[in-house]
Amino acid sequence: MKRRNALKSLLVTAGSLAALPSWAAGWTPETVGNASYGSVAEQEMLAELVETFIPETTTPGAKSLKVHQFILRMVNDCYDQSAQDLLKSGLAKTDELAQQAYTKPFLACDTLQRTDLLRQMGASAEPATQQFANLVKDLTIRGYTNSEYYLVNVQKYVMAPGFYHGCVNVVTN
Repeated sequence: MKRRNALKSLLVTAGSLAALPSWAAGWTPETVGNASYGSVAEQEMLAELVETFIPETTTPGAKSLKVHQFILRMVNDCYDQSAQDLLKSGLAKTDELAQQAYTKPFLACDTLQRTDLLRQMGASAEPATQQFANLVKDLTIRGYTNSEYYLVNVQKYVMAPGFYHGCVNVVTN
């Protein structure tokens, strides 16, 4: 390698490393972007769906940990178009089934009605309905168990295990 190319590469690397902390520290949920998918009503319905799977008790529920935004981001960024269509049609189907069973929309149902409806959807003979229920359930569990609250307070996750004890007495024989 020529000296000029080596110096050029070294300077670019040093400049990149100097700029990295200020660039990475500026990330916020607003700068990363919102995973807007569908209407506000569909997003609200998805939030209530995840809250039905993992409700708020003495610990935060899935809705307060914004698991519904995790699901939207995962489906938009990591799944193909068929899964995105399944999510959209599944939300409409959930509201339709709630209207048939309880003569009111899903958001107006109480917790027991919502739980019963999701059980029925998970055991449905219709493959699309069952796939939708399983997709939302699986992503809800994944999003909740990967949330900062769960990892820190339940799993007691430590980023770098082991501790450094610098001031210890060294005993020599």
